[in-house]
Amino acid sequence: MGRLTTHVLDTSHGKPGAGIRVELWRVDGERRLLRDVQTNHDGRCDTPLLEGEAFVAGEYELVFHAGDYFAAQGVEVPSPRFVDRVVLRFGVAEPSQHYHVPLLVSPWSFSTYRGS
Repeated sequence: MGRLTTHVLDTSHGKPGAGIRVELWRVDGERRLLRDVQTNHDGRCDTPLLEGEAFVAGEYELVFHAGDYFAAQGVEVPSPRFVDRVVLRFGVAEPSQHYHVPLLVSPWSFSTYRGS
């Protein structure tokens, strides 16, 4: 059964990104909010963002509220923030597979990849 999961790592502190707000949007001519969750103590969501019949082929966006997370951690950053909301738009071609979209983030950079 296919599913969509994510994981956030705070690379500036070398720990999971706990308590980060994550929005999941479906993009198919219009943008529709599907989920609005927070990462747990391990930087993951407690359940898959999408799975089963709800997980269909198409375009999606994950929006990570990283700037708010770093502000809550007491990190001093300029205004406006260099990294604030990280928006990752990606396509799902095979919804029967597991799509894992991790985010490695600091106040100054971020990266992602399709994990397993």
